[in-house]
Amino acid sequence: MEEIVSFEMALTRLEEIVLRLEEGNLSLEESLTIFQEAVELLRFLEKKLREAEGRVLKLTADLDSGWKVAPLEG
Repeated sequence: MEEIVSFEMALTRLEEIVLRLEEGNLSLEESLTIFQEAVELLRFLEKKLREAEGRVLKLTADLDSGWKVAPLEG
């Protein structure tokens, strides 16, 4: 997998992979190769989402406005 620079780039690449797999024109080996890339992209995206959630919780943890910190529902 190429080095992913951003969440958006990873998401775009994942969408491209899904479209290619849905077309059904790939060999088994090609399908397995890009499926593996898709799994790696999913891990990357999940990590980035967890990091973003942590940042949101930190930013809202000490607000004096009476807001309460609650985990994001998913």
